[in-house]
Amino acid sequence: MSKTNRGNFFEDFEVGQVIRHATPRTITSGDQALYTALYGSRFAVQSSDAFAKSLGYSHAPVDDLLTFHVVFGKTVPDISLNAVANLGYAGGRFLAPVFAGDTISTVSEVIGKKENSNGKTGVVYVRSTGYTSNGTEVLDYVRWVMVRKRDEASPAPEPVVPDLPAVIDPQALGTAVPLLDSANWDNDLSGSSFRFDDYEIGEKIDHVDGMTVEEAEHQLATRLYQNTAKVHFNQHSEGQGRFGKRLIYGGHVISLARALSFNGLGNAFHIAGINGGRHVAPLFSGDTVYAWSEVIDKAEIEGRMDAGALRLRLVATKNRTCGDFPLKDADGKYLDDVILDFDYWVLMPR
Repeated sequence: MSKTNRGNFFEDFEVGQVIRHATPRTITSGDQALYTALYGSRFAVQSSDAFAKSLGYSHAPVDDLLTFHVVFGKTVPDISLNAVANLGYAGGRFLAPVFAGDTISTVSEVIGKKENSNGKTGVVYVRSTGYTSNGTEVLDYVRWVMVRKRDEASPAPEPVVPDLPAVIDPQALGTAVPLLDSANWDNDLSGSSFRFDDYEIGEKIDHVDGMTVEEAEHQLATRLYQNTAKVHFNQHSEGQGRFGKRLIYGGHVISLARALSFNGLGNAFHIAGINGGRHVAPLFSGDTVYAWSEVIDKAEIEGRMDAGALRLRLVATKNRTCGDFPLKDADGKYLDDVILDFDYWVLMPR
């Protein structure tokens, strides 16, 4: 019996299977500092203990997407080591704040699988939940991933495709944020004077700035999350693949676009939920990422007068500025330079 892990293939997954992932990860202030260095995120609540404490936090929480990436990274050796691509997300809820010193573990359940028509790959749907060491759930989300088959001649299983919510009920949001002392929210320190009531449904925001992806940075980021997917690291194998080079981890794109969104959404301090998301096209080192957002919806949260929820569509492009809000052509097909279409809820002070 081999003692090494070559990862699971499509045939190895069974609907209802529960996987307890290895290597709990204690998040440190160093991780948060490195995350900031990689993406330049400037949201004040995650950047300043003093700012966070003035609002009612015990101290500054770590960036929501750092939590997401760590929870995600735990799943890779079991779920997507043999992946062709991570395809999308749905039903994500940030359930509790994470602070430096918290230890995160992940458990996943296989909730669906369907072989692709080419007979070489299939799509696996998993619900993954991140917990702290005391059992507190901090994040719950669904993703689906295209995985290679071990044997292309193996018969196709009965397809099971889960029914996923199109949008999270806003009344289920906000549990990861204490009741804020919004009188202490300082617009000068947060970097924006625009709050919940200043945004309108249908409004589009060009985030203006761009950020070029460097090979070393994306590999450093992906190692930070202990994400071991071969497509991100092994140029020897990927040089012989369909692109001839390594793919940038899709979560790296989300973090870059979220950091860029500060310019226009500086008070959107907390990602409360992920409604859906698609990695539309691959990104490679040397490409420059730009982003724009659209306000899809607004919602008050029952029992909270301190903050409201904005539903945002975050679109990222490569090597194309976003002043004309690029997305799809007249036939409804994504434009070639669009790489991310991400639908999520944020909390914003009122």
